Amino acid sequence: MDTIDIRYCFNLGKQGCEVFDLCLDACTLKVINQSNLELPEWTKLEFHQCAHCPLNSKNHPNCLVAVSLANIVGRFNSIYSHDEIDLEVITNERCVSQHTTAQRGLSSLLGLLFATSGCPHTDFLKPMARFHLPLASDEETIFRAAGMYLLAQYFLRREGKESDLGLSGLKQIYDNLHLLNRMIAQRVRSTAQTDSSVNAVILLDMFTNLMPFVIEEHLDEIRYLFDAYLRDAP
Repeated sequence: MDTIDIRYCFNLGKQGCEVFDLCLDACTLKVINQSNLELPEWTKLEFHQCAHCPLNSKNHPNCLVAVSLANIVGRFNSIYSHDEIDLEVITNERCVSQHTTAQRGLSSLLGLLFATSGCPHTDFLKPMARFHLPLASDEETIFRAAGMYLLAQYFLRREGKESDLGLSGLKQIYDNLHLLNRMIAQRVRSTAQTDSSVNAVILLDMFTNLMPFVIEEHLDEIRYLFDAYLRDAP
């Protein structure tokens, strides 16, 4: 089986080091080395379940996103949001390192876990998980999200299906993610002893909430980069 291996190594100074090794199936993007430890109560589907959740507890007793976070939250219970850390992320292609805050490093990891959780609302982000860019800036994420969505429209059109070049569907995806993030934050808040994990989700949601409003404006700002495509042919 082909796999995508991603290591997040958090150097927490005097508090030691936390390492997360994710092994993803290269085709499904599913985490295949997920812990089989007993899941805590806050991962139950009906515990702060999203109002727009399409799943039911009979077939899915646990929230898929919460399950993906179950091995993370407890390991940061002594770490606060603005504690300074050294983060190293190793993928099959590159190594990225940065001195940053706990909430920003965690937010990068959680974004990857959300996308690979299997939740119907986060499945749309799988292409970005496949080409994961750790610690991406807001500008990089907007560019990648828009590019991902427009490439999806290309595949739809090639199959004779209706495509959406106006990005209205992308805005809806991010509206749904905003609702999901709010409920996940409530789940995490119910169990976390410090604010690092909760604020990592909130940091993700700050961008998610703004995405529908800023995407068109930001894309207009980088239009000049595409002059070679837009100018009249000689």
